Amino acid sequence: MNFHHKPVLIKESIENLITDQDGIYVDATFGGGGHSYAILNKLNQKATLIALDQDKESIKKNFIIDERFHLFHNNFIHIRDILNHNKIDKVSGILADLGISSLQMDNPIRGFSNRFNCLLDMRMNTESLYSAQNVLNEYSKQELFHIFYEYGEFKNAQKIADKILKKRLKKNITTTWDLVHLFFVKGSFKKRKRFFARLFQSIRIEVNNEINVLKNFLLESSKIILPKGRIAVISYHSVEDRIVKYFLKKGIITNQINFQTIPFRMIHKKAIKPSFQEIINNPRSRSAKLRIAEKT
Repeated sequence: MNFHHKPVLIKESIENLITDQDGIYVDATFGGGGHSYAILNKLNQKATLIALDQDKESIKKNFIIDERFHLFHNNFIHIRDILNHNKIDKVSGILADLGISSLQMDNPIRGFSNRFNCLLDMRMNTESLYSAQNVLNEYSKQELFHIFYEYGEFKNAQKIADKILKKRLKKNITTTWDLVHLFFVKGSFKKRKRFFARLFQSIRIEVNNEINVLKNFLLESSKIILPKGRIAVISYHSVEDRIVKYFLKKGIITNQINFQTIPFRMIHKKAIKPSFQEIINNPRSRSAKLRIAEKT
């Protein structure tokens, strides 16, 4: 199969996820469909695969025709509602690939990448009314500092926020290159590339409320996976990975919600990373980390 998005850690995630070939599984982030396709190839005819994606473009480009497969346009925060609607109470496993897809990154009008000069958007769900322009032109200095410090892990988050506020006093920041041209990054091309990747990442996380969505998704998953069923989560930056790691290892999701009995048991002590060959074949996989746990 030729996928418009190369699935990351596909062999490792599918082999560790499926424990019941007749079971019900969820691909919480359909994306290009590569993981869903691989899951179906491992399941028997009695099995069911539910897939979700909040991006209509992904839904439109679905190539899978299989009576065991059901695809829904929705954010995975609503996983319980989707399952209830389909009269499903528990599932054997859930896979979530938290990365942004190549379909989104390579689209010159979506505003996810600084490679293209286009309107700042970054909405994964294009039906949302809230875009990157709202964040950059309406947030207070403290709010901007928070997203760059927490989601981009910038030590100079204050300076970044100041530059944005100074610019928008003269003119709204509306395009990707309006944002890029605010910053001069000394050093190598690699350093410059990393700076803008983190900058765009932090804004994208805020636009799509990704951290709160992830926390709620993990909580819901702990309630709907059968005992001995598994969850596999692929993350791409330390902010996400820390949340996944602490929840799966220690049952900690926030300061307020901590499980007295840890709901999952880690299958591997350390995160699984892409092989050297996979990184060569798909450079976008280089930062991926896969964590797998089993419901206790």
